[in-house]
Amino acid sequence: YGNHGLGGRWGNIMLINGDDDYNVEVTTGEVVRFYITNVANTRVFNFSIPNAQIKLIGGDLGSYEKEEFVDSVVISSSERYTIEVIFDKEGEYEFKSITSKNEYILGKIKVSGKPVTSENDFSGDFYSLRENEYVIEDINNFRQYFDKEVDVNIKLSVETDSFFASLFTKEDSDKTDNDWNKVYAEEPDWIEWEDTEPRFNKQVKSSDFTWILKDTNTGKKNADIDLNFKVGDKVKIRIFNDKSISNPSQHPIHFHGQRFLVLNKNGVDSKNLVWKDTVLVPIGSYVDILLDITNPGEWMAHCHIAEHLTSGMMMTFEVTEN
Repeated sequence: YGNHGLGGRWGNIMLINGDDDYNVEVTTGEVVRFYITNVANTRVFNFSIPNAQIKLIGGDLGSYEKEEFVDSVVISSSERYTIEVIFDKEGEYEFKSITSKNEYILGKIKVSGKPVTSENDFSGDFYSLRENEYVIEDINNFRQYFDKEVDVNIKLSVETDSFFASLFTKEDSDKTDNDWNKVYAEEPDWIEWEDTEPRFNKQVKSSDFTWILKDTNTGKKNADIDLNFKVGDKVKIRIFNDKSISNPSQHPIHFHGQRFLVLNKNGVDSKNLVWKDTVLVPIGSYVDILLDITNPGEWMAHCHIAEHLTSGMMMTFEVTEN
């Protein structure tokens, strides 16, 4: 068991494609499609390209119902996004992660040369926001299930042992609680952009405590959860991240073998749907997903922060044929 078991290993060098000085050269007026995958162990990025217009195209498993212009894309571990960017002026642009805590330069784009020729000019397509009828028609088959009762309730929390608890003095605990309360007052749907407890995180191992996925319908936890579905089932799952525990953490929850729609976050309906297999559940928040059961076998769902998975934050579910 490695250290950094509390919040996961954050890292302090930002890379794109393994390069800490990533550079791209494009032609003036070019429209470039980027496929973004977050393979960082823990860190959430707020990916942006300042001074360039970004169009959101797709997510984990395909296209959105409709394209839209965005300023940035929040991407947690294991998530994927597809964007298009138009570079209509010469100059140097930067890939950045801009958060409320820090601003990181991830790489650079050099835009130069004569404007693209007419046959390579895709600016008209870029500024036209498509509605993807094939996606809408597919999702229409599932809308009848959006308002169904929740089938499975999963609560995310942690259990600590005496060693872990001994690391915290009364003063530390009070300070931590006060810090969390301040954060919740300012940002109720909070994303942890940096390691907020680096000293404790470095000391503790995944074996010092157990991160928990709890099926509140049965009381079972982690590997003891025994969910059973059949091909064709449409399963509504609510995932709630408990903030009342000491030192809570956000969790990117990943389901193997199936796809799902994020129906809402904290009761606010999603306005533009895309098929996904990973969803970030911030501290004190809940998400409702609709899991489309299509693939028979025994599958795993887990937090994609490796240290949380190592400490037990995983469950299996079995899918059988009708």
